[in-house]
Amino acid sequence: MEVPFRPDLQSKLSRLAAQQGRPTEALVVEAVERMVNYDEWFLREVQNGLAAADRGELRDHDEVKKIISQRYPG
Repeated sequence: MEVPFRPDLQSKLSRLAAQQGRPTEALVVEAVERMVNYDEWFLREVQNGLAAADRGELRDHDEVKKIISQRYPG
């Protein structure tokens, strides 16, 4: 598979690979794996949320505010 990159992105990728002492292709594979894994996780979580909503497992606004405040105080 060949993927064309803009020259500026290719330069950044080459520079990063050189700094890390790794092949450019390894960085590209790692980046694609991260993106695919994240997208799979995100879609799974959306499906879980929709299923919970279908079951009537909803939280009201005040409960959501409390959860957010606990996770991100200040």
